[in-house]
Amino acid sequence: MRVMLRAQMDTQVSNELIRSGRLPEIMKSMMERLNPEAAYFGPSEGGRACTMVFDMQDSWTLPTIAEPLFQEMGAKIEIQPVMTRDDLDKGLSALQQG
Repeated sequence: MRVMLRAQMDTQVSNELIRSGRLPEIMKSMMERLNPEAAYFGPSEGGRACTMVFDMQDSWTLPTIAEPLFQEMGAKIEIQPVMTRDDLDKGLSALQQG
């Protein structure tokens, strides 16, 4: 299922990760695990944030996705299902047929 992850990193924790040089390796590891079709990084609500869209194969993988963000970055996260325009067209077409 295609999902969108939004993570807002704790500023103090992420400052320390930048100083120690660990932030790039944490982000690289996350990108390799999730293999997102899109990833964006920038400020949000006064702090550092990232948004990624990726395919979550099974719901049991949620802890493997969320826990590193919680434990290593002190992040607040949201994960929600999302659709592409083609997905939306299919869904709306199925409504009309049903």
